[in-house]
Amino acid sequence: MPLPFTNPPNSLCVLRLSAVGDVCHTLPVVRTIQSAWPQTHITWIIGKTEAGLVGDIPGIEFVIFDKSLGWRAYRSVRRQLKGRRFDALLHMQMSLRSSLINRLVNTDIRLGFDRARAKDLQWLVNNQQIPAHSRQHVMDSLFGFTEALGITARNLRWDIPVSQQDKDSINALIPQDKPILVISPCSSMSYRNWNAQGYAQVADYATQHYAFRVVLSGGTSSQENEMGKNIEKFMTTRPVNLIGKTSLKQLLYVLHNADIIVSPDSGPAHMATAVRTPVIGLYACTNPERARPYFSADYVVNQYPQAVLGKFGKPPEELPWGTRVRESGTMDRITAEDVMVKLDLLVGELRETSGRSGK
Repeated sequence: MPLPFTNPPNSLCVLRLSAVGDVCHTLPVVRTIQSAWPQTHITWIIGKTEAGLVGDIPGIEFVIFDKSLGWRAYRSVRRQLKGRRFDALLHMQMSLRSSLINRLVNTDIRLGFDRARAKDLQWLVNNQQIPAHSRQHVMDSLFGFTEALGITARNLRWDIPVSQQDKDSINALIPQDKPILVISPCSSMSYRNWNAQGYAQVADYATQHYAFRVVLSGGTSSQENEMGKNIEKFMTTRPVNLIGKTSLKQLLYVLHNADIIVSPDSGPAHMATAVRTPVIGLYACTNPERARPYFSADYVVNQYPQAVLGKFGKPPEELPWGTRVRESGTMDRITAEDVMVKLDLLVGELRETSGRSGK
């Protein structure tokens, strides 16, 4: 069956393991396939952590790859796929791990990125390519897979379930009597993190000028816990500190209830996009044109052009797409005043549309 399909296929296998932000970018692509071809059976090979966020979505079969198991993880995937055959594999991740998993999927069509973008042996294990494009946002690049399949529409829908128990747990921790500003201060890459003093200044400003309730969110790592404690130490007001205290589902509900999120390039920034909460994205190390929160272009604090000019002596348009500045301290190019300007802008827009400083 050649591409693009003239008739809906019986089954598709999606290969996108990680990370949380990229899984959030992938889900609207899968939703688009579901909308166009509701009878097509979709199997998604996904990482264990990421399955904790999306693994209970109805209508999608999830095959979990647990990287902590080492080589046994590959055997587990092979066992789960034994005797199965798919009309096509959508290889939507560029990593050596995913290229190995690719060979465990029984299919004649292995669709990957175009040669210019196919890294980590992707070009070697696939026999079909999505249309070539350059300088796209990550989510736009993933929609190249639906384009290759012959689906032209896009369905920017996430609809990630959250249980009533998780909702009740969060409602007990965060009163709804004030607008909510969530600060998710840390990325998985420490060089992308801003500083605690800056976050504290923004938090106090939001509290004192707009009566926000400030909520700190994050995972269980020592780095995140230390960041939270330092933000609290520098603040003159008191936040609700939920760092290390929520599951991914509970965090999603926190972000859903929030009016505004402040975050660097991180998974929670894209989770916020999935629940349509605006994000003030903090970018200096990575290019926001490629990786910003998808609906929040106007609220990005963008010091990336200055950072790459200082590091490489060239503007972004003269550098390879995806170039990063990994030096510690790069994010300190962002000032608290930069973030406050975006906060003022966003609060003003929210008040115009909703009559208050939030949703």
